[in-house]
Amino acid sequence: MIHVYDVMCEGQRFPLALRVLRPRFSWKIGVAEGLRNVVQEAFQIQVALDEGFTSPVWDSGMVRGGMSQWVEYGGADLAPCTRYYVRVRTKVEGGACSPWSEPVWFETGLPEWSAPFVSPEPVERMGQSSRPRYLRREFWIDTPVVRARLYATALGLYELSINGRRVGDSYFTPGWTSYHHRVLYQTYDVTDYLQPGKTVIAGIVANGWYRGELTWFLERNLYGREIALSVDLRWKEEGGEGRLVTDSTWRSSDGPLVYAELYHGEVYDARLEVPGWDLPGFDDGEWEECRVLEMSGRAVEAQEAPPVRIHERLAPVRIVTTPRGEKVLDFGQNLTGWVRFRVRGRRGDRVKLRHAEVLDREGNFYTENLRKARNTIEYVLKGDGVEEFSPRFSFQGFRYVCVDEWPDEVEPSSFTAEVLHSDMEPLLEFRCSHEPLNRLHHNIQWSWKGNSLAIPTDCPQRDERLGWTGDAAMFVGTATYLSDARSFLLQWLVDMTLDQRRDGAVPFVVPDVLSLLEHQDPNFREPPFGSAGWGDAITICPWILYRRYGDRRVLERLYPAMKRWVEYMRAQARDGLVWERGFHFGDWVALDAEEGSYVGLTPLPLIATAFYALSTEILAHAARVLGLEEDERRYTGLHKEIAEAWYHEFFTGEGRLRLETQTGYTLGLAFGLVPESAREKAAARLADLVREKGHLTTGFLGTPFLLRVLSDHGYTDLAYTLLLRDEYPSWLYEVEAGATTIWEHWDGIKPDGTMWSPQMNSFNHYAYGAVGEWMYTVMGGIRVDDGGPGFSSFSLEPLPSRYIPEYSVRYRSPYGVITSAWRIEGDSMHWEFEVPPNTKATVRLWGVRSASVREGEGLGFQDRMVGGIPCATTVLGSGCYRLVSPVPERRPRS
Repeated sequence: MIHVYDVMCEGQRFPLALRVLRPRFSWKIGVAEGLRNVVQEAFQIQVALDEGFTSPVWDSGMVRGGMSQWVEYGGADLAPCTRYYVRVRTKVEGGACSPWSEPVWFETGLPEWSAPFVSPEPVERMGQSSRPRYLRREFWIDTPVVRARLYATALGLYELSINGRRVGDSYFTPGWTSYHHRVLYQTYDVTDYLQPGKTVIAGIVANGWYRGELTWFLERNLYGREIALSVDLRWKEEGGEGRLVTDSTWRSSDGPLVYAELYHGEVYDARLEVPGWDLPGFDDGEWEECRVLEMSGRAVEAQEAPPVRIHERLAPVRIVTTPRGEKVLDFGQNLTGWVRFRVRGRRGDRVKLRHAEVLDREGNFYTENLRKARNTIEYVLKGDGVEEFSPRFSFQGFRYVCVDEWPDEVEPSSFTAEVLHSDMEPLLEFRCSHEPLNRLHHNIQWSWKGNSLAIPTDCPQRDERLGWTGDAAMFVGTATYLSDARSFLLQWLVDMTLDQRRDGAVPFVVPDVLSLLEHQDPNFREPPFGSAGWGDAITICPWILYRRYGDRRVLERLYPAMKRWVEYMRAQARDGLVWERGFHFGDWVALDAEEGSYVGLTPLPLIATAFYALSTEILAHAARVLGLEEDERRYTGLHKEIAEAWYHEFFTGEGRLRLETQTGYTLGLAFGLVPESAREKAAARLADLVREKGHLTTGFLGTPFLLRVLSDHGYTDLAYTLLLRDEYPSWLYEVEAGATTIWEHWDGIKPDGTMWSPQMNSFNHYAYGAVGEWMYTVMGGIRVDDGGPGFSSFSLEPLPSRYIPEYSVRYRSPYGVITSAWRIEGDSMHWEFEVPPNTKATVRLWGVRSASVREGEGLGFQDRMVGGIPCATTVLGSGCYRLVSPVPERRPRS
């Protein structure tokens, strides 16, 4: 009747190098079809060194309780570099015990990093070259190998092979971290790679983020002048153990990859290939010795986040000949990745590919918005049959590829676009009867994928691609519905704490490269730290991660940094309450900005103080979760004072903003800064401003909250009007214009076909995709409860629209699938809900009276009345439910 499945360790499946020695386990409960109200009564976990569990190292025994997420290991300390097996069984209320789950395994990582870092580059080229270096080391294995692990990292980017076979399927390793503080290592199971006899481990190291050109200033060497590799290969043979590490016996040389930079692309000259360089028996006598580097001050830690992998492969949908006569491949989708191609020609023939996101209004290839980024791939043929190439150490943001040089007729079958992003598990499926909305959801997904390569970036195409904190803070609510982003974002947030200034100020970008620039950007006027809405990523993101995934340890790990940020804001604020000082981006690229300005009309102190209040409230909530009662009282009180000061400072005695903007009202209402007595009036005024303008005017900080504020205050129809609008400016205007990702500007391409300024006009920028959260939590009504982190308890309160007769959203929560769907047939509303085992859901059908709800078994709906609006309410245990009611009368006001 029941079974346990999807057992995970530290939120991962089969992790190869856990950084903790007391891991936590999570699992889901599966049930027979039709079974309802399944609640776990007890569980048992076993951890063992063998898959048969003959002698467990820990047996929890049968533990009473409903916990099935983040249950901590309770045995003796685990040994490093060791594989352990886990199985779980559970007992549900009123039922028998389940069978044991299928065994899963995890491995612990290294106790410390001890392999040297070696530089493969001549001293005279240090800090100057964009040419990757090739390394190799030959060694001997005596007897068959029964187990082998390769641990590797680099200063720069690396790729490894053993006996000519590429190691793993990860790219852009070791990722981008705050390199001054830490680098990450990756772990590979290479048991099948090693055979008795001569063996060669070979690698290529490139500049990457460590030493390559970064930011719009194209400065290099921001973290160091020497690229380096560090490898620790350990294996067990039938007759003993072996180990090989990087040292001065490794040899290095140049190779056919003659240029590689993240922004600019790669140049590969196949004529320079040296056959057999990565195989045993190659004579490397003319290669140079590597130099061992002195390493201090940098920690080397196991990678927590998922690796970057190839996820999809797309063929060109057409070949375009532009008015200028250019041959352009159209892949039909704006993406992040590269093009793999197969080509035949004579020795010395060339391939040259350039990448772009859009065509201009004449249909020509448009690259001005790339600014200084070249995004070009060049390949020189060796003239030996069919040759195949794809980049290794650069990525491009593109939909279109201009074939500037090609030795033969350009055929679509010669090209494949390979889509790259961090390997986060997709969690959400969205479908409705309004096709442009489906395409909007598609665009939101692809912008998130395109901007989650190693870190959450702002854009993947121009000379930027940085971890802007404000973009992530505004999008995290949507991101955590779309995918399992916990470890991806947590790794980035840890770097945020490392780059946080001593006074608590949070950088604009993480990893923080802007403060490392020799030429500081004059637009910032001050060091690049401490902007409201951007720095608040250090409070907003951890809190959302905790609520979505239920991982309390996220808050434990980040709470000190969250507190430092709030105290920084308090120190900046007048009387500790109203924040007027410093540089702020404000409501970035709002439509009410003055001509030529990126900053919206909403006063910067209003925005800064509002986010100060929000972060203080979040900090108080986090203190409550962590049992820090004194901090909870302190910051609850401070939040109340800030809210009162904000309202007094920015509202008139008549209950209206002194300077009225859509964002000003939105933030005040969204963050609870408008007193209860004035909320209805403020919401009505916001609705008036939207109607008067006929569209939204909000920017990066106002847009994520606008529709939620409208629907929460009784203006759901107006929120739908904004969402479904397909004229400029709107989300669906972009969709109707052919967008396949979210634009940075509402007017990235204007109605007359002209472009916004090329200085800042990305067509793959997820910030405005934050509307996705409203599409899932208000349209679908799936909302986590305050007392039920990780969806142990949640609400289902969808607010449908007659403009959308059918709607469905499925979300894979930590406990299992949650479904919310509706279908309008005439005057009847058909509802479908799915609640996973070991959870409960509060269902609220606004505008519906309990007596009118029909279901095969009476579910005990009760009536609530809010503002004269009926609401049929009940609490459901696990199971699938189909209900019928009249179409809701009208939207609620709260």
